[in-house]
Amino acid sequence: MGIPRPVLLTTAVTAGALLLAPLPASAVPGRADPRPHHVRDSGAQDSAAGRTGQASAAAPLAALGTPGPVLRKDGGYPRRTVLEAPPENPADKSIKLGLTPYHALAPRLNALQELGNRVSVEVAGRSAGGHDLYLVTVTAPETEREAREQDRMRERIEDSPAAAAKDRGIKSGYKTPVFINNNIHGNEWEGTDAALKLIEELAKAKDNRTKDLLAKNRIYLNVTSNPDGRIAGTRPNASGFDLNRDFITASQPETRAVRQIAIDKQPAVMLDLHGYVNGTLIEPTTPPHGENYEYDLFLKNSYANALGMEKAVNDLGYTPAKDGVQPPVIPFRDQQEGWDDWPPIFTPQYMAFQGAVATHTIEIPLRVNGTDYTNLPVEELRRRSAINTDIAGAAMRAALGYTLDHRASVIADQIETFRRGAAGETQRPVSEETVPGVPGIGPEDVYTTEFPRAYVIPAGGGQRSAPAAARLVDHLIANDVRVEQARSGFRLAGRSYPAGSYVVDMHQPKRGVANVILAAGRDISADVSTMYDISGWSLGLLWGASVDTVQKVTGGLDIAGRTVQAASPTGSVAGHGDLRLRLDDPKELAALNSLLGQGVKVRRAADGAAIVPSSARRQARVLADRYGVVFAATKEKGTGSLHRTRVAAAVTAGEQFALREMGFEVLPVSTATLNAGFDWSTADVLYVSSGLQYGGLNPAAREALDGFLDGGAGLVALGSAGAAFNTAAGLLAATPVAGNGDANGVVRVANAGGRITGGAPAHTFVYSPLWFTGLGTGVRVEQSYGTGNPLVSGHWRANENGAGGPADAAGKPSIVSGTSAQGTPVVLFGTEPLFRDHPKGAFAQLGRALLGSAK
Repeated sequence: MGIPRPVLLTTAVTAGALLLAPLPASAVPGRADPRPHHVRDSGAQDSAAGRTGQASAAAPLAALGTPGPVLRKDGGYPRRTVLEAPPENPADKSIKLGLTPYHALAPRLNALQELGNRVSVEVAGRSAGGHDLYLVTVTAPETEREAREQDRMRERIEDSPAAAAKDRGIKSGYKTPVFINNNIHGNEWEGTDAALKLIEELAKAKDNRTKDLLAKNRIYLNVTSNPDGRIAGTRPNASGFDLNRDFITASQPETRAVRQIAIDKQPAVMLDLHGYVNGTLIEPTTPPHGENYEYDLFLKNSYANALGMEKAVNDLGYTPAKDGVQPPVIPFRDQQEGWDDWPPIFTPQYMAFQGAVATHTIEIPLRVNGTDYTNLPVEELRRRSAINTDIAGAAMRAALGYTLDHRASVIADQIETFRRGAAGETQRPVSEETVPGVPGIGPEDVYTTEFPRAYVIPAGGGQRSAPAAARLVDHLIANDVRVEQARSGFRLAGRSYPAGSYVVDMHQPKRGVANVILAAGRDISADVSTMYDISGWSLGLLWGASVDTVQKVTGGLDIAGRTVQAASPTGSVAGHGDLRLRLDDPKELAALNSLLGQGVKVRRAADGAAIVPSSARRQARVLADRYGVVFAATKEKGTGSLHRTRVAAAVTAGEQFALREMGFEVLPVSTATLNAGFDWSTADVLYVSSGLQYGGLNPAAREALDGFLDGGAGLVALGSAGAAFNTAAGLLAATPVAGNGDANGVVRVANAGGRITGGAPAHTFVYSPLWFTGLGTGVRVEQSYGTGNPLVSGHWRANENGAGGPADAAGKPSIVSGTSAQGTPVVLFGTEPLFRDHPKGAFAQLGRALLGSAK
């Protein structure tokens, strides 16, 4: 453990000016005892949703890998945009709190633009529910030429960081970008109102400190990142997604918009305003720390900035006795574990991969959502909201003060982050020597990785799935990762690759985000006892593409290639005969469901693929172009017919979204839905993972459901809720065994092949994993956990009684299928193939199960 350090300088801001203030040594203690880890992001545990971080809601079909809108780079500042105000909505949940409803934002922003020449507004995108996302820029006026010069310097910082470090023009004239993101959880409102107040103050202020701030910085504010949730008073967006779990996957338009802001604006300092944790929680975090960051540069700035924000909040004078406000908490200093920055799914953690060297989740203190919103008097709610707004504003102003006073070092550290990546240098482990001024650094804070020399996404026969490879390449590019495509065949590290293969040279400025996407990840089960959210992810293993890791290369990468802006087309249709469509990827399922929806008579091959008649060649060509799928020639006749499948689904929002992504018609059901009366003639198969309890059905609902299942329709069931439904309904003879409920990550599996797991990848995702024992006669094992330790990356420990760990799961069935005594086809999943719309390579297992179980 480190020793507390004496006086540091930090900054606080009043309404009119930025003020410098010393921080006493007494405010820099070593780490205290840990606090409960279950309070992050307003204390709401992910709903049943528990395992997916999404509330159950309808999810519209969205394009895979779609980038956010490219924000304007032409012209100078200010850039006036007259926003169209939406209709007034008296049901907007923020009104009760005395806060700004969404429909009032556009008029307010229009008025702020008229206050002078400092405020500009752009529409950065649209939410899942169709609401505009407003990005405000506050800075001193710039001519078009000056703005172009700022763009040139920003690009040089990333593209030529070694030269940028010596560029006197950057040192003297580059405006430091600061990004403030607000209201990403819709029912954590006050960041939006604090941002509006800050914009107005900056627009009006006449003092020299503010003039200096705006001359040397561009301040970007995403006014509300989740207007759908702000209006409805819900944590997720209109598609039911927790947007602060969607980074790296980027399934939602709001997430893609923020990602594009990060790429286009390249912020060096970033705040994400949340609620509600009392006292105000200000990152940096407890261990484990993301191993792909340049954490020494990150911790240096984040800790110092946190101290300034802490002082600014304390200077407001709120007390526990008078106001119910506890003193702020900095987890790195005050806690041991449970509030980590390990996964890249949170907004601030993702921002570090795009060049930010100080990023923070700020949890304002006084709860106004949930039961408090419903039960407390309006006066009390508004009192709390006013305090929260005040505290959020103090944090924002302090961060601006820190950025101004440390402008040179902040930009130098951003440049150094990119320079290390481009040079392929090793990371610097944090210590009190490498990060002076930060107390309490210990071995528990050291997380580094050895970056490979390159990744190769092969073309041709070495590629499992061409559509999956193209999706992965497009996703890398959307995250600003540089990808090259080989013009001719080449050899690398003893392997031969054909022309058209993709190479990710890891000597690049944003190697961190490239590695966090492609690497297998790390098993951190032994490192900490508890994690806040997921601990394992790997698009390289979970998105269905073959990806080779090249650890070392003698000399440079001698490959004749070109940097690509998009993956090459992959779709094709054989010129004669019947057609074979593999069903190993969600795009192939989408193409199949489109054909079935058009009335094409498709048959199933023995290995689970689809046989399409030659008469449908014209439709196949359209779908090959749309989805990038391959229709190969075949002489197979198939073993049975496939039919359009309508899915009665008691599932999470993420699963609904993924089902629609694959082209299935989804009919949401629940215990309440069935008890109210449901027309089973509209469905072909039942899928249960949450929200449906067989024992909770009334007699009429149970009789109708039993009639549906006894009539030849099947059941696909996932997780503990699905397994419990199967047992209560007396269907397939299989006993579920629950692993540690907190376990999650990427696991190795062995696939049996056939109609469900034929051609499936050797890895999948688990959250609260299950396996099955006591299999009845005729029950088939479709997939099993790998032998030894099946966990590749993530956090999976045994329970306190020693059971439920990965050793218990090793070799056990993870997916089983069979037919009940009543003749009902059943498939049981102990894995999470649709988790948060993320593990794309595993989607087809669920899709195939539904197709094979439909009546």
